[in-house]
Amino acid sequence: MSLWVLRALFLSLCTLGGYAVSQVRPDLIEGWVAGLFVGFGFGGLLIAIDEMIKGFSLRAFSAATFGLILGTLVAELIDHSDLFTFADVEGKPIRWLIRLGLFLGFSYIGMILAMRSNKEDFSLIIPFIRFSSQGKPTNLLVLDTSVIIDGRIADLIENNFLEGIVVVPRFVLNEVRVIADSGDPLRRARGRRGLEVLERIRKNTHNEVKVHEADVPDEKEVDAKLVVVARTLGAKLFTNDHNLGKIAELQSVRCVNVNELSKCLKPALLPGDTLSLKVVREGKEKSQGVAYLNDGTMVVVKGGQASIGQQVDVLVQSLHQTGAGVIVFAELKTASAA
Repeated sequence: MSLWVLRALFLSLCTLGGYAVSQVRPDLIEGWVAGLFVGFGFGGLLIAIDEMIKGFSLRAFSAATFGLILGTLVAELIDHSDLFTFADVEGKPIRWLIRLGLFLGFSYIGMILAMRSNKEDFSLIIPFIRFSSQGKPTNLLVLDTSVIIDGRIADLIENNFLEGIVVVPRFVLNEVRVIADSGDPLRRARGRRGLEVLERIRKNTHNEVKVHEADVPDEKEVDAKLVVVARTLGAKLFTNDHNLGKIAELQSVRCVNVNELSKCLKPALLPGDTLSLKVVREGKEKSQGVAYLNDGTMVVVKGGQASIGQQVDVLVQSLHQTGAGVIVFAELKTASAA
């Protein structure tokens, strides 16, 4: 609300300024009514521009200014060359039109290129110089497609387990959209789940979310682009892709595999623990039943054959490690109590 109060004050001052100019310099603005309209229109134009560029950051403004200066310099150098001596014809505005085209064209191209560039690109123009923040270091979290579609990253963010700025590269966002528009129903469902997860992340109030616009044209694969972006930003990469994690580690990029994190947080089962499970089928041995934990771990229930299809309480007896994982051996709690 205070912003609009400030805008109203500014608009009033501009209107009064237009009136004052009409009184002091009637040769510029004739009549006080015209002065009021000119001042009001000038103030309204600036407020409209302010509203249109409200998402324009200081970094983008500085980059655009640098690009404008660079483009103007290039246009000036070309203009002072001998390329357009044929246009020096008196009475014809050919040279003026060429100059206008040069300055508008190169200024626009310079601003666009500067705004699309990242801080590493500026080091090519100003070698041996690096710009670093003197304040508190920023913790950046780069998300890949697999971890977005998985969805558990949204739970971690919403429950304050992750601190920092969530960065979603534009090429990752495009990949999720392509999957969501796929003709394959399964891929389409996964893509739409990814878009829902992104919406959850965007709406959270704990972490700022930014879309990283810079692309990596030298790399064709999304995984390679992710590693480059994470390394350039000094960010931590979150993924479910085991191979991507290994590639990131080889290039000294910090990486978190959410699947590995989930395994670390899985509750440890010990003999004597009680579980409530649904017996789904019979086991290999007589009278055995088989149930499964939420993470897919198989539980062999002694005496559970008669309880197939029922929810029962079992008592853990032992755990057996195999190449495929852990098998839990248990028996019905009622039988154990007896």
